[in-house]
Amino acid sequence: MRGLIGKKVGMTSVFDEIGRSIPVTVIEVPASVITQIKTVETDGYNAIQLANFDRKNKNVSKSVRGHLAKADTEQGKAVVKEFRDFIPEGFVEGDELKIEDVFSVGDIVDIAGLTKGRGFSGVIKRHNFSGVGDETHGQHNRLRAPGAIGNASDPSRVFKGMRMAGQFGNTRVKIKNLSIAKILPDSDVILVTGSVPGPKGSYVEILNKTVELFES
Repeated sequence: MRGLIGKKVGMTSVFDEIGRSIPVTVIEVPASVITQIKTVETDGYNAIQLANFDRKNKNVSKSVRGHLAKADTEQGKAVVKEFRDFIPEGFVEGDELKIEDVFSVGDIVDIAGLTKGRGFSGVIKRHNFSGVGDETHGQHNRLRAPGAIGNASDPSRVFKGMRMAGQFGNTRVKIKNLSIAKILPDSDVILVTGSVPGPKGSYVEILNKTVELFES
């Protein structure tokens, strides 16, 4: 699927043709370097590998620096991603892939990223439990407690998947069927309708679904 690597900047709003305010997410998408092109003959499948967002070479592992050097890229990169079944025509390793080479206004896209990590969270924050709600009948310390989690003698255990406190966030999430509202090529920015997973400054994968939708 065609795609690029971006960085979430924040949210704003734009107005459409009839004056409605549309909430959009601002994503920075500078030109990505093609670090490797995989084919069925050499790797068993077709894919393109892209690297983006400069990073000091001292903060990049030696193996990654060597891999980038094969594509004539001396500058270290923060993110390296692979997009399967996508090989742009006329491009070779070391070339740069820009926004307008992959996306256009109105395209339908899926965006994947890591959600904001919230650490070890209780059931009210993690699963939207309501709690006791008041302090009647001596419930002075049970306002945010989960309550009972299982039966006693039968089955004498807690079932797997019981909603309890635990690690919340910092998981990969994909938001599907968003659309590109505007492209600002001079600023390397695209505006996508709706919200995108992850905090500000996090890296995301933008996947173009328009071609697949028309082909199917």
